[in-house]
Amino acid sequence: MLGCKCLTWTRLAGFGEQQPETFSLPAPIPQWPQGTGFGTGVIRLGELEVCQITRFEFIWGSNLPQGGKRGVSFYKPIGLPEGFSNLGYYAQLNVKPLRGFVLAVCEVAKPHPHTSKYIPALRNPLDYTLVWSSNDESEDDFAASGYFWSPQPPEGYKALGFVVTNKPAKPELDEVKCVRNDLTDRCETYRMILKTTSEFSQVPLMVWSTRPCDRGMRGKGVSVGTFFCTDYLTLREELDIVCLKNFDPNLHAMPNLDQIHALIRHYGPTVFFHPDEIYLPSSVSWFFENGALLYKAGDANGKSIDAGGSNLPAGGSNDREYWIDLPRDGRLATIKHGNIQSAKLYVHVKPALGGTFTDIAMWVFCPFNGPATLKIGIMNLALGKVGQHVGDWEHFTLRVSNFNGELQSIYFSQHSGGEWVDVYDLEFIEGNKAVVYSSKHGHASYPHAGVYLQGSSMLGIGIRNDAAQSQYCVDSSVQYEIVAAEYLGRGVVREPGWLQYMREWGPTIVYDSRNELNKAANRLPLTLRFSALNIFSKLPLELSGEEGPSGPKEKNNWVGDERW
Repeated sequence: MLGCKCLTWTRLAGFGEQQPETFSLPAPIPQWPQGTGFGTGVIRLGELEVCQITRFEFIWGSNLPQGGKRGVSFYKPIGLPEGFSNLGYYAQLNVKPLRGFVLAVCEVAKPHPHTSKYIPALRNPLDYTLVWSSNDESEDDFAASGYFWSPQPPEGYKALGFVVTNKPAKPELDEVKCVRNDLTDRCETYRMILKTTSEFSQVPLMVWSTRPCDRGMRGKGVSVGTFFCTDYLTLREELDIVCLKNFDPNLHAMPNLDQIHALIRHYGPTVFFHPDEIYLPSSVSWFFENGALLYKAGDANGKSIDAGGSNLPAGGSNDREYWIDLPRDGRLATIKHGNIQSAKLYVHVKPALGGTFTDIAMWVFCPFNGPATLKIGIMNLALGKVGQHVGDWEHFTLRVSNFNGELQSIYFSQHSGGEWVDVYDLEFIEGNKAVVYSSKHGHASYPHAGVYLQGSSMLGIGIRNDAAQSQYCVDSSVQYEIVAAEYLGRGVVREPGWLQYMREWGPTIVYDSRNELNKAANRLPLTLRFSALNIFSKLPLELSGEEGPSGPKEKNNWVGDERW
């Protein structure tokens, strides 16, 4: 059912406010095909094993008097398997369903304890330092005090999270573990969760989620799921906590080929194109077979391309010596409008967050990207050629937990940026298959129907991205082709010839898009003109069509992480 979200709420004991419980996917997760470590619940990182803890005990909340759903809550991970230890506590906004994780850790590669070289991987902290306290002595339950403690690790060890209590006594030393330096990696702040002050001291408390500094396909950093907090107004260059590092060179927790197919069949979204879309997708082979031509600098005659792209120049980098263009004969109109019956999603599967997650990047190809429309208040102005180009590549990415194979979030690529959307904010059309909306003419990806502006939503000025459901759709759970999964080893996935083409998929288009935008600005009242010109200067360069678009392997996110 479209728009289905399965979540429940529970009353927070002692606080009288409704507190989010857990989110459940619309359908049960299937039994995945057999493999090595994928979906087993535990991941080996070398000397350490980790598991995800998703059960929590509420400890303290901020801004609860203003409404529990508008505050921030802090939780202790509970229900750890025997032999596993906590690394830190968890925090999240109450407007979200309680859906997160903190890793618990266990040392598994222990040399003989009498060996002189043995250095434990895990140790208790030596002490705790109080970072911040609300220090409110009121007996009112809503004003219960919160105390934030930083573990002080032994020499040669690092802390990976903070501890929160609702009493002034220090936590027990075995409440969390510290990890040996060489088994950790640097992390950084990500999204701010809370900024508040205490009525007692007026000292600010700032809380962020964290992420590994070393991310992407080759990144070894493993997200622990804990938070970072400080009472400093300016962040230090290096945080007081770290993340884990995966030393397993074979990434045993990554899915094998059978498991990849099962994941795509289970989670593959349906991509809806706008009902007024005239520049629809096609398969790459259809594009080549229906007249696309390869041009070389200095040669005015284009060359036909075979269906698999095997006669395209392969490898290297974009030297701008080659480009693809549309035919100049009667086939031009046909090829520009694509062929949705042939369309498929081209899938790149890669490790994420040190191989504890799998990113399934799904690329959609459209032979032509249509012109942009400028929205200025209630006015909509077609910008002629602005935004047009040949060979449009767009994508979205599913992030799946390797602990249990559960979908965590989807990245929606939107022109030069994009956004991660948590699974509970997605629309589902069938079972656990989400919906992706492709914007009219520009083919950017969005999680919900609507009009999205590149520019200033507050002023109502920007490039329109219209997204809506229609009969034009592609089911990626069926219409897909796996084109790369490098971690599986050579020969497991055969990469098509066109994937190695590192040059431009469209010609350079010469027109003065800025002049078109300036003309539009000059039609505005003086009160809006300056704001409009300022916004135009920040619009993505692709709107000026100065260069042809590059293929998937030339994009930064092919090897790197998605833009968060």
